[in-house]
Amino acid sequence: MRYRPLLSEASASFTHDVEVVDERGRRSTIAIPAERPLTVYVDKRELVTLMTLGGSPEALTLGYLRNQRLVGTIEDIASVQVDWAVDAVAVTTHNGIADVEQRTSKKVVTTGCGQGSVFGGLMDEVDQISLPPDARLCQSTVYKIVETIRTQQSIYKQAGSVHGCALFSGDGELLYFIEDVGRHNAVDAIAGKMWLDDMRGADKVFYTTGRLTSEMVIKGAQMGIPFLLSRSGTTQMGHMVAERVGMSLLARCTGKHFLLLTAHHRLEFEPHLLDAALKQV
Repeated sequence: MRYRPLLSEASASFTHDVEVVDERGRRSTIAIPAERPLTVYVDKRELVTLMTLGGSPEALTLGYLRNQRLVGTIEDIASVQVDWAVDAVAVTTHNGIADVEQRTSKKVVTTGCGQGSVFGGLMDEVDQISLPPDARLCQSTVYKIVETIRTQQSIYKQAGSVHGCALFSGDGELLYFIEDVGRHNAVDAIAGKMWLDDMRGADKVFYTTGRLTSEMVIKGAQMGIPFLLSRSGTTQMGHMVAERVGMSLLARCTGKHFLLLTAHHRLEFEPHLLDAALKQV
């Protein structure tokens, strides 16, 4: 039986209603995304405060610890308990985190919305990551993923101001969809869910609404995922890291359009798909 730590099942409202006045002086009520602090304590030691929507706080905490390389396996964690009354989550490990003060002494503030941060050097351990060399993605699967995201019911459509991340199977089936105030939180929450479900990334595709920054590429690589898609663009460092680990970056994914930036050999083009689309115009 798959090991799972003891988890709380904390819930929180995703949106908050506020009164607004438009340019004509008319009053109305709109929904805006909720945003709340979640202070992470590991073995009673305060580690970090995450600003989050609060949709999947247990998975977010697990994914954060995983992607920060502070905890090696989920079996190291005894429990994750969220208490929204005090905006905190208490993580208990079985044997503590070795050299935790030294490993958390250096912090890099990232470009993520909501001001993401990572402990240690951004490039630490990147060259040790090995993505599956034979992973391939069909052009038709890219289009299927883009269409699924376009029609997905979301907090963004209701209230705006959030980022979404999704994990897909190799044939384009949606596995997880997470929204949060920052894309770094959304990717961490998916990493946490993958850990809980003992899910590997070698045959998966990751989608984000945000930019393909170095942080996003590194986290995707740490999760073992060879494909990273976005409706937005990339940065120079994100591009560089993807080339180093052999990850395929697909940017500006909207409709039938995309830009394949790295690891071109992984994508299986299907020209007939565009020919059929042109005939329908």
